[in-house]
Amino acid sequence: MNSYAHLNVEKRGHTAVVTIDNPPANTWNRASLSALKQLVADLNADRDIYALVITGQGEKFFSAGADLNMFADGDKKVATEMTMLFGEAFEALSAFRGVSIAAVNGYAMGGGLECALACDIRIAEEQAQMALPEAGVGLLPCAGGTQNLPWLVGEGWAKRMILCGERVNAATAERIGLVEQVVAKGEALDAALKLAEGVAKQSPSSVGVCKQLVQAARLQPPAWNLIKEREAFIKLFDTHDQGEGTRAFLEKRAPNWKNA
Repeated sequence: MNSYAHLNVEKRGHTAVVTIDNPPANTWNRASLSALKQLVADLNADRDIYALVITGQGEKFFSAGADLNMFADGDKKVATEMTMLFGEAFEALSAFRGVSIAAVNGYAMGGGLECALACDIRIAEEQAQMALPEAGVGLLPCAGGTQNLPWLVGEGWAKRMILCGERVNAATAERIGLVEQVVAKGEALDAALKLAEGVAKQSPSSVGVCKQLVQAARLQPPAWNLIKEREAFIKLFDTHDQGEGTRAFLEKRAPNWKNA
């Protein structure tokens, strides 16, 4: 694969493993945000990739978010540039064609948590801590936090975390729906890869369409999406994977997906 600034990428079967590698706290900067956007575009073009797992280098941080030194002088041009880079990168991650899984192996703060929020599924290690503390330094979550967090945890808990600066541990995150699974220290990546193995057993053509429909529920009323759901079902009959999946089931064998 190509090289991406502060991102280590490894292909394991049909899964791309992405490790945020910008010590000491795996913060995001111009280079890594641009790299993430390009990486997602490249993975979308690779029909052999069905899932993406993102984690942090080391044992302490998933990602501490933005480097606040960039905002210390109050330069609005820098602020404008960075909010666009954050938004474009994490919106690209959210729109990834396959299934994205965040393996939260430590602190996920600010833009680090927003990265995890942009993923489809979050698995946290038991020592992980999560927060959106931007208001405490005169800023706000500008990479989807104000929109994605309440969708997962409800308005009340979103306000506790964003307006009151409340930090949550892994157990609380699972209880309120911020993460879908909690595992022991050092086990998030393996758990995410195991889940990704399940993704590889599904038709990637079906998964991509299903993901779009599920996420559309945030934007469109059910009456609209139910029509789109039926239309998408019919369009799947134009794919190789639909015929292959049905034949494989009837022939009692594993399907050979083509992602086409």
